Amino acid sequence: MPRKSTKPSEAAKPSQPTHSVNEAIQRRAYELHLERGGAHGGDLDDWLRAEREVQTQSQPTTSARKAAKKKA
Repeated sequence: MPRKSTKPSEAAKPSQPTHSVNEAIQRRAYELHLERGGAHGGDLDDWLRAEREVQTQSQPTTSARKAAKKKA
């Protein structure tokens, strides 16, 4: 039985939106770390807060969703 060949470079690549979201979270977490004075021990809290903030910013507002429905 022939095996399907999958290029490792294609299989391992994250999608572009996921990659850019991850970078945005990373940047924001670092900003939060610096805002705390660079103190150790808050990395998980910084990351989780950054995730929430980035995800909230990337979601369309309710009014934007309503406007998009009206156009359709």
